[in-house]
Amino acid sequence: MKNRLKDLRTERGWTQEELGNKVGVSRYAILAIETDKHDPSLDLAYRLSSVFRLPLERIFDNPYWQE
Repeated sequence: MKNRLKDLRTERGWTQEELGNKVGVSRYAILAIETDKHDPSLDLAYRLSSVFRLPLERIFDNPYWQE
């Protein structure tokens, strides 16, 4: 699932470890999501949305959305 996680994180000056600490996962989990090697659980996606204060749609692309 494509996402803007790395851009959003670096805009705020956070390391992967800092973001991981904010949402309760390891920096390796953040790395895996940023590099599209792993999709976050719905719970983690909501935690990321909360930390960035953005709706999910602004962080993650919906591959099923059709206009």
